[in-house]
Amino acid sequence: MPGVWEGPQDPDAMFPEPPTPGPPASETPPDSSRISQGAVPPWALATIVLGSGLLLFSCCFCLYRKRCRRRLGKKSQAQAQVHLQEVKELGRSYIDKVQPEVEELDPAPSGPGQKVTEKHELGRLQYSLDYDFQSGQLLVGILQAEGLAALDLGGSSDPYVSVYLLPDKRRRHETKVHRQTLNPHFGEAFAFKVPYVELGGRVLVMAVYDFDRFSRNDAIGEVRVPMSSVDLGRPVQAWQQLQAVPKEEQEKLGDICFSLRYVPTAGKLTVIVLEAKNLKKMDVGGLSDPYVKVHLLQGGKKVRKKKTTIKKNTLNPYYNEAFSFEVPCDQVQKVQVELTVLDYDKLGKNEAIGRVAVGTAVGGAGLRHWADMLANPRRPIAQWHSLRPPDRARPMPAP
Repeated sequence: MPGVWEGPQDPDAMFPEPPTPGPPASETPPDSSRISQGAVPPWALATIVLGSGLLLFSCCFCLYRKRCRRRLGKKSQAQAQVHLQEVKELGRSYIDKVQPEVEELDPAPSGPGQKVTEKHELGRLQYSLDYDFQSGQLLVGILQAEGLAALDLGGSSDPYVSVYLLPDKRRRHETKVHRQTLNPHFGEAFAFKVPYVELGGRVLVMAVYDFDRFSRNDAIGEVRVPMSSVDLGRPVQAWQQLQAVPKEEQEKLGDICFSLRYVPTAGKLTVIVLEAKNLKKMDVGGLSDPYVKVHLLQGGKKVRKKKTTIKKNTLNPYYNEAFSFEVPCDQVQKVQVELTVLDYDKLGKNEAIGRVAVGTAVGGAGLRHWADMLANPRRPIAQWHSLRPPDRARPMPAP
């Protein structure tokens, strides 16, 4: 009915509360990737790129170096083979050219059970003689030998012939060594420049020796021809029986054993002084205090030197001491090695007992040892040498 009051209404509905302020609602959903990670700094990206580049460059560089090393190794190996071959050929070219000195040789052994004085047991030698009046030279041909005495254990010999004119023993020639034979064919000729008027007082000696690398060479026999008994108006060819070599009385200085080793690729020469025996007595008590000086010579001048320790009161010292020298492959023909055995004296001057030299310009056993070393690179070659008087052992300068 109009005008009738129905009672009180709900106050909340009549007076609504104002809305509380708050953050506005976003219309787009939030980006989960931005919320979890965030932006990457530029310096981090640059570091990653630079590190990757360095790693790639290092790998490439290592591969390049490895390949270069392979090429260099192959090249070095080929070059080393060339050096070894060159040195071997050089050594072979010197072998048998010159044989040991006459003064260093022992006559053939004789004893109750050996009849070496009989002619037919020593063998015989064929030779030829001629004189060239135009050049003033005596031409001596060593043709062959047969029926030589066997001085080796195997029933054979390694003969060669040394030729010289007495009284001068320093001017001499030697044939090549012929291995394992008692009937060698030499076929070699030698010339001695001697005025014809002086030949009458000379004696031609042709001595046959058995070569031994590790001990003294034994004399098989010799032929002596007084030149006053030869008619040189025409060429002479003859056979003669070998005679026993007379024992020469000379002072013995002793012997020394050392080895030589040359490595061409490294240019390294190693000398090992092993031992000495039967040295000359230098002290009052009948002994010596020996040590060895090792000199490297070039052009006749000493360029390097080494020395062993001193061994007290002995004539048979044992050293086994090694010394190395730098010798390039192209210089190995121009150097010599000289070993001098000296007696140490605490109060006075050290006195030299004897010397020995080896090298291409030395000749004799010294040349033989050097040639064997060159023919066998990288291998130590040991050999005994007889000491010579100090004033006679120095080699002539290499040309």
